[in-house]
Amino acid sequence: MIIREAMETDIVSIKELYNQGIEDRAATLEIETKDQTYMEEWFAKHMGRYKVIVAEQEGQIVGWSSLNPYNSRAAYKRVADLSVYISRDHRGKGIGGLLLQSIEKLAIENDFNKIVLFTFPFNRMGQGLYKKRGYREVGVFKNQGMLDGEFVDVMAMEKLL
Repeated sequence: MIIREAMETDIVSIKELYNQGIEDRAATLEIETKDQTYMEEWFAKHMGRYKVIVAEQEGQIVGWSSLNPYNSRAAYKRVADLSVYISRDHRGKGIGGLLLQSIEKLAIENDFNKIVLFTFPFNRMGQGLYKKRGYREVGVFKNQGMLDGEFVDVMAMEKLL
């Protein structure tokens, strides 16, 4: 398993895994899959402090993680929002932990002191991963968003670096 910074040539694979997460309704409030143009614009915003890394196994991208802006106010410049997506066929095999370890190191190198993330309370696999890496539950936003016509809660988690 190779964990490395993402390159432009990885965008198609990153998009596919992101769209799996959207379709599975387990990792994001996004409801519409993303196209290549959207992902190219998204990737372009991750060239500075906000990094994207990938997990590559036998030449195939099987997971990715990114540091994203949390809030545009200057007071929050040292806080990053986190995304982690793993291929359906590779979930629960330790890839998420490897990605978290690497993205946290990059966060520290890029002067972040805290990572926040938002997950669904029913996503026990994700919560287990985050808790293993030292993230703590901050609280639950009730009826924070809608998926398939139903309100869903969203759990906030954080880790001080």
